[in-house]
Amino acid sequence: MLNYLWFGMIIISIIIGTVTGNIEKVTSAMLNGAGGAVELCIGLLGSMCLWTGIAKVAERAGLVEIISKLLRPITKILFPKLKSDSKALGAIVMNMVANMLGMGNAATPLGLKAMAELDKLNDGSQIASDEMCMFVVINTASIQLIPSTLIAMRQAAGAVSPGEVIVPIWISSIAAVVCGVLAAKLFQNIFGRKNRRL
Repeated sequence: MLNYLWFGMIIISIIIGTVTGNIEKVTSAMLNGAGGAVELCIGLLGSMCLWTGIAKVAERAGLVEIISKLLRPITKILFPKLKSDSKALGAIVMNMVANMLGMGNAATPLGLKAMAELDKLNDGSQIASDEMCMFVVINTASIQLIPSTLIAMRQAAGAVSPGEVIVPIWISSIAAVVCGVLAAKLFQNIFGRKNRRL
């Protein structure tokens, strides 16, 4: 759908640029935008490599396991129907840890694995289980301890203090997670889906 929207906007700007006699400005803006995108990607590459490397060191040093153990009591409350040795719960915890450390690239496959495991437990139903809905909420509104991508983008854009957004991000992401979890639990109670078994 987004591809159609972008394509439509490009065609409309070319038509309007041609009609108003400003086609050279449209062409110049397109080329400048493409050049800026390449510069931004190259600028992000170094920072992303740095943070991905730090995250890998943290994983090998056992930080991921420590965070996983700290999250176990929370996951028992959020996903009461899942057993503590469930593959789905393990993948959920690893996804949450990857999101917290700002490793979006690593979090995506873990999220897909968690959803696949939850789908197996859902007996192939076409209706998402409570656990699936809760996981989507938590994954979407994830708390990021180290928002590495945003810091890298701010640094590439020339921000004087690229890391000054960390505390506001913590506050807003915690608020988003709390609101999302409360809404998910409320809807589970309203629609009476608590009795569904995995």
